[in-house]
Amino acid sequence: MKNILPSIAVVLLAGSAFAADPTPAELRESALELFKPLPSTTPSVQNNPITPEKIDLGKALFFDPRISASGVFSCNSCHNVGTGGDDNLETSIGHGWQKGPRNSPTVFNAVFNIAQFWDGRAEDLAAQAKGPVQAGVEMANTPDQVVATLKSMPDYVTWFNASFPGEEDPTTFDNFAKAIEAFEATLITPAPFDAFLNGDDAAMTEEQQQGLALFMDKGCSACHAGINLGGEGYYPFGLIEKPGADVLPENDKGRFEVTKTADDSYVFRASPLRNVAVTAPYFHSGKVWDLKQAVGIMGVSQLGEEINHEEADLIVAFLESLTGKVPQITYPILPAETATTPRPSGEIKN
Repeated sequence: MKNILPSIAVVLLAGSAFAADPTPAELRESALELFKPLPSTTPSVQNNPITPEKIDLGKALFFDPRISASGVFSCNSCHNVGTGGDDNLETSIGHGWQKGPRNSPTVFNAVFNIAQFWDGRAEDLAAQAKGPVQAGVEMANTPDQVVATLKSMPDYVTWFNASFPGEEDPTTFDNFAKAIEAFEATLITPAPFDAFLNGDDAAMTEEQQQGLALFMDKGCSACHAGINLGGEGYYPFGLIEKPGADVLPENDKGRFEVTKTADDSYVFRASPLRNVAVTAPYFHSGKVWDLKQAVGIMGVSQLGEEINHEEADLIVAFLESLTGKVPQITYPILPAETATTPRPSGEIKN
């Protein structure tokens, strides 16, 4: 926090970076100082070598609702790969139709985030995969029950053996999470913006290029930079002017719940902006459904500036250039239950 805020202030006070409309080459040069294009291959993840077997296992687990206590909810329920990698709800619905406290972030390109969840409480995708499974308001299951479910189906045991060769007992909760992480690492969505960064002047429209220039010039990139245009740091929501409770609920203090540090009250991980045009509603509260409105709120709350309609339209045009090509995903055929598979339960335990 102490190292972040001065850098934001510098951006806010710096004034215009462009004396006139930049050429595509000039714009690209400036953009490459702040952003990175997506890689052309699946990125590696720490302490988890990615193999085709592990990816296939992770895909099956990602789509399998039987990892939830009720047998209803899968990872894909809240991170639907057919609808932008999220569930398009204000906040997610979980076990017993309970309503969760926060908006579901997209799973696409999540491998590039510095940490997972709005408050960064999970250090990587494997740690994140374990959280919803055990959350009473989400899947309401236990690690032992998950492992018992997986071991009850011979195909899963075979797949775990192939994915984690050499291990005496590979069907574990840790390996369950690592397999899901391996699959999710493949969910990257190259967009027109990446083609532009890689040298294609025509990949973005003139309006999108103007929006990119505004995005950098106004200081949006102080928080939303890097390969994922966000996801790399934590910032107070309401740096200049705190939004109302309709956008920033007073009972959700963000990262404070993780660190218990007063300075982290209402601090959240900067939202990654890739595919933002197809992942409404916005913010951790999910209270804003219109992207142009979200841009206006960020201008006032984070930059202390009223962004006019024309500027907002151009910034939205740029944000639309971040909508990427989703990888082709074939729904997996899952193993059949056996007589020893734990039975589903919708019971809500206090």
